[in-house]
Amino acid sequence: MTTRANSSRQRILDTAEGIILQKGYVGASLDEILDKSAITKGGFFYHFTGKGELARALVERSLEEDRKMFTGVLAEADTLSEDPLERVLIFLKLLADGVVGKTEVHPGCLAVAFIYEIQQFDDAMRTRLAEGIKEWRQLIATRLELVMQTRKPALTVEVEVLADMFIVAIEGGIILARVFNSNDPLYKQVMAYRDHLRLVFGAL
Repeated sequence: MTTRANSSRQRILDTAEGIILQKGYVGASLDEILDKSAITKGGFFYHFTGKGELARALVERSLEEDRKMFTGVLAEADTLSEDPLERVLIFLKLLADGVVGKTEVHPGCLAVAFIYEIQQFDDAMRTRLAEGIKEWRQLIATRLELVMQTRKPALTVEVEVLADMFIVAIEGGIILARVFNSNDPLYKQVMAYRDHLRLVFGAL
């Protein structure tokens, strides 16, 4: 019974995520989510009190998946070099290479999709979304601080600004990928950010 319940919950989350990424939170009706996930209203309310709780569950899942993905790639990069800058550059190359050759265009980032409609959510949800973005920033900022300890930048830079540029490159690249129906702009934006770091820290 538990396995079946977990399967139903997962199906609701997967279906809702796909619809929200295509239509936005407001545009994704509960009826459509139920219909496409083949779940009754009773089945839905067994797992969630309403659309708001569903959104919170989706955000937590999305942030956790991103955290695991980023930390996994960072861990791989760490095995390939002992130099802090090289580790960051390898991380970015691995991340960019992860989208090359994929036939499906990147579907988008759910957390950021919710931020576009942040006025629809309560203060707790807004706070969690902000925390999620700050977690991404800190993940990269921690690595860049190590770089700053070993290399003098060619110009005055702030670690947080450089870390925010990572988020901008990723999310801006995803927007361009969807606009042009190709992952190529996403790949190029990540690589452009990588080149920027190389210039800043004299790695060319």
